[in-house]
Amino acid sequence: MTAAGVLRRLPGWWYERRLVPALWPLLPLSWLFGALVALRRRLYRCGLLTAVCLPVPVVVVGNLTVGGSGKTPLVLWIVRHLRAAGWRPGIISRGHGGSAGAERAVAADSPPSVVGDEPLLLARRSGVPVFVGANRVAAGQALLAAHPDCDVIVSDDGLQHYHLQRALEVVVFDGRGVGNGRLLPAGPLREPVQRLREADAVVWNGAPERSIEEVAAALPQVAMRLAGQGFVAVAGEARTCSADSLRGRRLYAIAGIGDPRRFFAQLRALDLDFEEHPFPDHHPYRATDLSFAADGVLLMTEKDAVKCAGLVPGEAWVLPVDAVLSARLGQPGLFETILEKLNGRAPA
Repeated sequence: MTAAGVLRRLPGWWYERRLVPALWPLLPLSWLFGALVALRRRLYRCGLLTAVCLPVPVVVVGNLTVGGSGKTPLVLWIVRHLRAAGWRPGIISRGHGGSAGAERAVAADSPPSVVGDEPLLLARRSGVPVFVGANRVAAGQALLAAHPDCDVIVSDDGLQHYHLQRALEVVVFDGRGVGNGRLLPAGPLREPVQRLREADAVVWNGAPERSIEEVAAALPQVAMRLAGQGFVAVAGEARTCSADSLRGRRLYAIAGIGDPRRFFAQLRALDLDFEEHPFPDHHPYRATDLSFAADGVLLMTEKDAVKCAGLVPGEAWVLPVDAVLSARLGQPGLFETILEKLNGRAPA
C-alpha cells in the first residue's frame, strides 16, 4: 500500500477498538509524541513557556482527538446563550482548511479556501465577530482591537493551544470516543485521556464511552444531539423544502466532516433513501467531486455547503442543524457551568 493509501486508512484504523497490526510500526512514534506532549505541558506549568491572558475571559471548546466531533454547532449554542444572557461574545478559530496564517476577520462572503469552512459557517450563523489565525492569542487580540465591546471570547478548538489562557474548557466527544486510545500517530489522541481531569465539562455528541466517563467522573457531563428537519437551497436562494418532498427521488448525500456517518444517520432518521459519498474532513471540493450527482438531488451538511456553492451540477440542498443539550440528572447544565466560571471574573 502506498503512503497516501495508508494516510487515507488511518482514521478507520484509529477508531477500531483494538490496535490493528498495521499500526504497530507507529507505536514508537506515538510514545515519542506522548513524551513531547508531556514535556510541553511541564514547561508551561513551570513557567518556562508562558501563557497570555487576554483582557476578557476565554471559553475553549475543543477535543482530545483529531478531526471533527461537533464543536462548531456547540460553539454556536454557547454564543447564542451568552448573547441571551447579556454578554457580547466573539469567536476565534484556527481556520482549518484555509490558507490564512496571520489573523484576520471572517465575513459572510470570505473565501472558505482562505478562512476555512467552519469559521465561515460561524460567521454566517453566529451574528458575532469571528477572527481566525494560527496564533490564537493574536487572533483574540485582533478581535478585541476591532470590537472593544466584546466581553468574552469563545475559541473554536484550541484545547492544546496553551499559549492562550482560558477561563474554562469544554471537551467534546462524538460516538467514536477515543478509538484505540493511543496517541498520534498510532491512534487519534492529541493528549492522554487523563487530560480530561483538568477540563471543566464534557459534552457527548453520541453515545458516551465508559472508560472516558470514569476519567471525567468529577466533571459535569452533558448529552448533545444535532437537530434538523427542513432543507435550505445550497445556492443561497431563500428556498426551502421538507424531507417529505425529497422522498422517492434519486438522492445523493455527501459529508466532509469528522464522522460522515453522523450526517447519514440524520438523513435516515428523516426516512430518506440515498447513496452515501463520504469525504475527508475539511475536504476542498472541486466540481468533479460532485459530478456523480448530475442525475439526481445532492444533500450535504452546512460545513460542506459553504464550499460547494457554484460547484453543484444540479439541485442541491443543505440540512441546517442546531445543538440540543441535556444535562445528566443531578448535574449542572453546560451553560450553568459556563456562567459559574465567567461570573467569577467580572465582564470587561
